[in-house]
Amino acid sequence: MKHPRLYLASSNPGKLREFAHAAAARAVTVEELPGFTDMPPCVEDGTSFEENARKKAVHYSRNSTGWVFADDSGICVSVLGGAPGIYSARFAGPAATDAENNRRLLAEIHQAEAHRRSQAAHCPGPRQLFNRAAHYICVIALAEAGKVLTVVEGRADGVIVDEPRGAGGFGYDPYFFFPPLGKTFAEIDREEKFAVSHRGAAFRKLLDYLGSGRK
Repeated sequence: MKHPRLYLASSNPGKLREFAHAAAARAVTVEELPGFTDMPPCVEDGTSFEENARKKAVHYSRNSTGWVFADDSGICVSVLGGAPGIYSARFAGPAATDAENNRRLLAEIHQAEAHRRSQAAHCPGPRQLFNRAAHYICVIALAEAGKVLTVVEGRADGVIVDEPRGAGGFGYDPYFFFPPLGKTFAEIDREEKFAVSHRGAAFRKLLDYLGSGRK
């Protein structure tokens, strides 16, 4: 029986490595979508992770053959009201680097905390600790010939720390502390991270869908 082959509609090398490694254990091949960088880009103007994932999967599958999957993922911070959310990859600007996004994230958190500290100084009652809770979300859409076949979602909960820890991962991983392991996502190896991450949780659901024999 021929092993399933999935094409990732993304040029992000970190995502491709993680997906391909996890898929190999389930006899599924993951490759970057051929010609992806030459295709007209998808306008990600959705208002949710799911909407953007669907738009990308449909857009790129119309210009290719086979199963195409796209993910939309990001980090949501409680003290920022859920921001940066769907704007995570471009939080500091359209061409922002991970370092620039992380600097803005911390600056926004510190500003929000300073504002709350100022408000608390004028309010009687016990002092409250600031909530650094955050969660990663990943939504994956699988499509073929412009039709969505399935949509899956994964989530990982953690806390934002002030100093980067670890040299692995990408994005906000050095600042995303995962309490169950006592480490940031940048401090754990690829296998360990994918076992607990939002992206791993969503992708395992996608592999389960393929394994169920549905199409």
